[in-house]
Parts: sequence; structure tokens; C-alpha cells
Amino acid sequence: MMFKKMKNIDTAFRHIRGFTMLIIAGSVLLSCFALYKSFSLVSEMQDRIYILANGKALEAYSAGRKDNIPVEARDHVKTFHQLFFTLDPDDKAIETNITKALYLADGSAKRIYDDLKENGYYAGLISGNVNQTIHVDSVAVDINEYPYKFRCYATQRIIRPTSITTRSLITEGALRNVSRSDNNPHGFLIERWATIANKDLKTTARRY
Repeated sequence: MMFKKMKNIDTAFRHIRGFTMLIIAGSVLLSCFALYKSFSLVSEMQDRIYILANGKALEAYSAGRKDNIPVEARDHVKTFHQLFFTLDPDDKAIETNITKALYLADGSAKRIYDDLKENGYYAGLISGNVNQTIHVDSVAVDINEYPYKFRCYATQRIIRPTSITTRSLITEGALRNVSRSDNNPHGFLIERWATIANKDLKTTARRY
């Protein structure tokens, strides 16, 4: 009888010990899994970049150069045209904008600027208190062939003291890859830039 009781106690002890070891092993595995997930989450959060815009934190996603070519090319062309054609009756303002624009293009843009300057275009804006604005309606870029050909469609407004003239502007050229810099953040250079069409759409008198 005593031997049977001892055997039962021993069996129960082995069961308890096995159950306890199973619980311990499960706890260890669960802890390891929790630590792994925690480190993975921290690492993932550290790899993310957030940009603060208007008081809100927005996550930035990285992408390859090839994925961004159409977007960056269109913005490069748009930026160039806004700088080149946004003119106020102030020689310093004109020089500042044109200087920035010429960093984005080759000698073809410089030749057009020199021709306009020689013909007195900028002097006429200053003496006549005329300012010029431009709205880029669309930019079409063909990335299937390098250098990338583009065509820009825009609308100009020439504001004189007595009238406002609206003109349509169509230009074309090609984009070549160059190194990025503070003066050329997109890393493109406009080549063979030329005006295809630039005609008056309407002229309206200014009312005071």
C-alpha cells in the first residue's frame, strides 16, 4: 500500500514537472517572439522619414530615380518657365529670376535671353511699368527616348497700366541628366529650347 502511494506521488510529481516545464518553455518562446517583434517595429520606425507640413507629420517614401523621372522632369520644365517668364518692372528682380532659370537650361535659353535683352524687351517692361506672369497648363514628356523630349503649354498675362494681354505659349526641348545641386535640384538640363507658338488670345482694358 505504501509502495503504491509513493508510486502515485512520483507519477503526479512527474506530471506536474512536465506541465511546469511546458509552461516555462511556452513563456520563453512567447517572450522571445515579443522581443523580436518589438525590435522589428523599432527598426522599421527608424527607417521611416517624416516631413512636417502645415503642422502635420507626413511620412516620406523613397523611390528610385527611374520611378520619379516623369514627375521631376515636368516640375523642372515648369520651374524653368515660371522663372524665365515671370517678370516685374525691376531690373534686379528680372536678373534674379533669369539667373535662376539659366541654371536649368543650356546655351539655347541664354541665346533667347540675350536676343530679348538686345532688342530692348526687358528695358521696355521697366520703362512701361509692365509685369508678366505665366501659368503652365501642362507639360508632356517622352521618357521612352533619351534625351527626354518635352513640350510645354502655358498661358502668359502681360499686365500694362491700361490693359491686360493674354497670350498662349508653346515651347519644346529636351532634358539631359546632370548632377543635382542647390541651383538645379532635379538634376536635369534643358537643351535645344525653342518657342513653337506665342500668340495673343485677347486684350482687355483695365478698370479702376
